Amino acid sequence: MKTINKKIINAVNIFFLLLVLSELIPAKAMPAESNYLLGLAVIIEIIYIANLIRNKNKEKVQACGDVAALILAFLWLWELGTAKLGILDKFLYPAPGVVLKLFIQEFPFLLKGLLNSIQLLAGGYLLALLVAVPLALVIGWRRRLYQAAKPLTKVLGPIPPIVYIPYAIAILPTFKASSIFVIFIGAFWPVFINTLNGVFNIEKRIIDAARVLNVGEREMLFKVILPGALPSMLSGATIGLVFSFILLTSAEMIGATSGIGWYVKYFSDFADYPRVVVGILFMGLVVTVITYFFDQAERFLLRWRR
Repeated sequence: MKTINKKIINAVNIFFLLLVLSELIPAKAMPAESNYLLGLAVIIEIIYIANLIRNKNKEKVQACGDVAALILAFLWLWELGTAKLGILDKFLYPAPGVVLKLFIQEFPFLLKGLLNSIQLLAGGYLLALLVAVPLALVIGWRRRLYQAAKPLTKVLGPIPPIVYIPYAIAILPTFKASSIFVIFIGAFWPVFINTLNGVFNIEKRIIDAARVLNVGEREMLFKVILPGALPSMLSGATIGLVFSFILLTSAEMIGATSGIGWYVKYFSDFADYPRVVVGILFMGLVVTVITYFFDQAERFLLRWRR
């Protein structure tokens, strides 16, 4: 009985109920578009209940419940502050229902912009991985090269990549080439430095054991050094991905004619803040999806640690 009560009376259901009840308050800011907000709240509640029924892992159920409760609480406070009580300026703070309706309407246009952004992101980021990883493996493996490269990484690595944007736009022929170059620089140093340190810090006994077994140079590099440096390399790749997003958005805001960053900048110039909020939410959604798949790939590659 106590368990059943705990499943029913919890933060998710309380905030869901509060959100539904708040819709009984007459709206001060019109249009409120409450149906869209209620629809989203119902979807969140359904996902939570389905997870509660199907998932046997208590920690994951609790984490899912906490996230759902936070989202519902945020939506409830947002709705009260804008549409229902009118505390916030309706020009700067659109009601959540208005944003959700606009998000659905603008989704095809946002997807089109996303394709342009992904092309730039993939071009710069993948190029950085292809250059940084082999280079760091070779330099990290050779002590003399490592000692020579280490001071350079301390000078060039900390330079904020965003300072390259105006110069890259000036010297490269197209905006696309400039963006890919800046994203490449932003992702290169975290991947390179982390992989370099990962290679250099591999335990000496592992190297010695491989040498005792007469492992060749190539096998040593790809079957001993690379797996040993993989955790550091993936940490650098994660940081590089975050930098890539920041630089992509910054570059698009400065000189693009399409893309997610351009969308937010373009409509902020016209003070169309509902669309600005839509762009920010869409960007957050895209980053969440990409980092989710990145985390899954990392878990797969490092499955031997579990």
